[in-house]
Amino acid sequence: MVQDLTTFLPLHPLIYKLATSIVSCWRKKLYLAPYKLPKDLNYIESLLGTDKLTIQNFCYQSHQFRKIHLELVRFEQKLDILHCVMFPRFKYSLPIFGCDLVIGKNKISAAVVDLSPTNPKIELSREYKEKLSQLKPYDFLMTRNLPEWGDIFSEYCLFIQPINLEEENKFLQQVEDILQIHCKQSTNSKIVSDFERNLNLQGQEYYCYKQKQNDKTRRILENFFGVNWANKYISQVLFNINN
Repeated sequence: MVQDLTTFLPLHPLIYKLATSIVSCWRKKLYLAPYKLPKDLNYIESLLGTDKLTIQNFCYQSHQFRKIHLELVRFEQKLDILHCVMFPRFKYSLPIFGCDLVIGKNKISAAVVDLSPTNPKIELSREYKEKLSQLKPYDFLMTRNLPEWGDIFSEYCLFIQPINLEEENKFLQQVEDILQIHCKQSTNSKIVSDFERNLNLQGQEYYCYKQKQNDKTRRILENFFGVNWANKYISQVLFNINN
């Protein structure tokens, strides 16, 4: 029995809509099995003065994916966060699906979705490019620049700041469309050679190395839990290579 999407956090409605959409797609398109996180890391709470940080993790695996992770974070009165990553098994040459939504007290500060290549050229396959190029194009008024470490993202990466309900719905639809493509492509993927497996491993190692340079995530975790705990959480929960 896999974990149901039952969240105990008072999340922004858009985050709950996105989380529900993502998990619904997984259940329809993939055969999910439980993924065991390190002890006591499914649900975490911490107080720092009057500030409260709560983290709820949902983790699965499937035939094609070694780890399918959805993280919901509530930084009380300040931030609501959704973080999602799908790590392929190394025997399949698939990109990494990633999605993040960060909502502050008065506005959405960041909405990101991408299929990040893991090959040496950091380039999506012809099949993925063909499918993604067929998606309905949406215009967003406020786009954001990728971080300095963002060379892991593809040319189709969407990094925006939605400004109204219409743009929020467009983002939700874009995530759903990209995820549908990814799940379908993954079920049709073939097992690759040992040489290509090693390249996939190196590509995922590089992806995790780059993601760990996100100082904003690290600072919040270190403030609440300390440096050692933050390093453990980032390396074993968010961006781990060894299952």
